[in-house]
Amino acid sequence: MFAFILSRLFQAVPVLLVVGAIAFTMFAYVGDPVTIMLGQDYTMAQREMLVHQLGLDQPFFVQYLNYLWAALHGNFGVSYRLARPVGALILERLPATIELSMTAAFLAVAVGVPLGVYTGIKRNSLGSRLIMIFSLIGVSLPTFLIGILLILFFAVLLGWLPSFGRGDVIRMAHWSTGFLTLSGLRSLILPAITLGLFQMTLIMRLVRAEMMEVLRSDYIKFARARGLTDRAINFGHALKNTLVPVITIIGLNIGGLIAFSIVTETVFQWPGMGLLLVQSIGVADIPVMSAYLQLIALLFVGINLVVDLLYYAVDPRLRLGKR
Repeated sequence: MFAFILSRLFQAVPVLLVVGAIAFTMFAYVGDPVTIMLGQDYTMAQREMLVHQLGLDQPFFVQYLNYLWAALHGNFGVSYRLARPVGALILERLPATIELSMTAAFLAVAVGVPLGVYTGIKRNSLGSRLIMIFSLIGVSLPTFLIGILLILFFAVLLGWLPSFGRGDVIRMAHWSTGFLTLSGLRSLILPAITLGLFQMTLIMRLVRAEMMEVLRSDYIKFARARGLTDRAINFGHALKNTLVPVITIIGLNIGGLIAFSIVTETVFQWPGMGLLLVQSIGVADIPVMSAYLQLIALLFVGINLVVDLLYYAVDPRLRLGKR
């Protein structure tokens, strides 16, 4: 097991290097941060001095090597827009994104898996058909439209929930959370539903398809012939074998929720990393954009490692094959 983890970590190194090179190459030619920082009234001397301070007068390869060396030491540079260390900005926005993404992922799994099991077992019932119709709506509607409709209905018309912001938060050292305040929990409901609805319907449909396929397999027929109860067959045998591909989807979706929460955070003005990225793109804030992509790449590498380890815990065939 240790050798397996070590090999995966070695494989992650070139992936992170390639992602960093691609991100740095793309963002190096997006806009002119010097003009944005100086405004319209500046002299050539001021421009040349700022270019030298930012290191933009060096060759591209030298800039990238300097960026990698600084990133290895936890230094991702200084934001062009806010004139603050990028690492501090990310740590400041990271709790909001993690809180939103984990809540959306919990809702997607806690609702999607039971509904998928139910619709797979009771596939011809009225309730199953209604749930499948609802899932089509969740898959078809874009995220920003779902968010706008939820704001219109629950915030504008009914006035039950806030339409933007994170609410009151409690700071604990370098971390902040809204789970411990009423306004924080109320502010979290709409964006979490918006972000997790598509993932919930995707997980539900996947679990349903896998459940229906497993229930038609031969070993399930043998289990019925042995006289096992439907509860033991559905949850003791079928569901366990259904979870193997579902774990992959759930793992990647958690990474996707964090990486692609940009739309949701923009709609609800949620103060997370996605909103920070959108604001940075508008002013060509290259250090922030590069650090964001590097962090997302590292996140996906870690999630893939966790998913591979969960395979060993869920599927005994992998453990037997390894031996």
